Amino acid sequence: MEAATKLTLQPKKLGNSDKIMETMLYIWAILVLIIVLYPLYFIIIASFSDPSAVGSGQVWVIPKGFTLDGYKELLNHSNIWVGYRNTIIYTVVGTLIGLVVNISAGYALSRKDLVGRKFLSLFFIFTMFFNGGLVPTFLTIRDFHMYDTFWVMVLPFSVAVFDIIVARTFFRTGIPTELWEAAQIDGCGNLRFYAQMVLPLSKPIIAVLALWFAVGQWNSYFNALIYLQNKNLYPLQLILRDILVTNQMQTALGTGEAAQIALRLANLLRYSVIIVATVPIMCIYPFVQKHFNKGVMIGAVKE
Repeated sequence: MEAATKLTLQPKKLGNSDKIMETMLYIWAILVLIIVLYPLYFIIIASFSDPSAVGSGQVWVIPKGFTLDGYKELLNHSNIWVGYRNTIIYTVVGTLIGLVVNISAGYALSRKDLVGRKFLSLFFIFTMFFNGGLVPTFLTIRDFHMYDTFWVMVLPFSVAVFDIIVARTFFRTGIPTELWEAAQIDGCGNLRFYAQMVLPLSKPIIAVLALWFAVGQWNSYFNALIYLQNKNLYPLQLILRDILVTNQMQTALGTGEAAQIALRLANLLRYSVIIVATVPIMCIYPFVQKHFNKGVMIGAVKE
């Protein structure tokens, strides 16, 4: 009996065709990884390289003519720290508000005992295809006295219908109905069940939506461009844009050696700005990666 058990538990040996296919898949995965990662790596080494070497195609693997002038010029602008502060606040507050709103809505729509559940679902989905447009949205924000305020960056656009649908699907497939029935027998109400049982079991989808909201808030610049006038409220993306525009204007107006220096700094700033804007948000991914795959796959199951 023991010999039969050991024989059964032994892994099946791969045939030659399986080994070839597995090798090809690994090669393909490595090629895709290189294609995806190399542009980011190139931007990093280009931000430390002489612009003339980058322009002539000499920069491939390591920096050429190592320099920190781009970062020095960028960090000399005092308002960049204001932008960092504002963006971090917008990201943290906007992500928290987005999670509260969308996770709660997704859970409510997943409950079969919700009155008008189908109508509400159709109402949400309708807004994915039809909306009032920029001008009505602008007038609405102005009438609610949110124009040129902190709240315009975190409140009006906190509802994401796609995220609500993903969360609803997760709750339907990941939270058993029997769990709610057992909680009812013990006298547990809706809010207590949601707070003490549903949310602790929803870490994967919370991590996924938190990453989506954080990336969206960090990279957001259009809303600030339209709804903000006070530069003390500008996010990092808008301040970096202003720095690039100002530097390009100086390059266009300059002559002789001054124009050459301004052009060199402009080329360096293009790469430095990308690194300064993207590296902080990329540091968040390792902390949610373990939940990311599970949350995406469960939330994406078609009903």
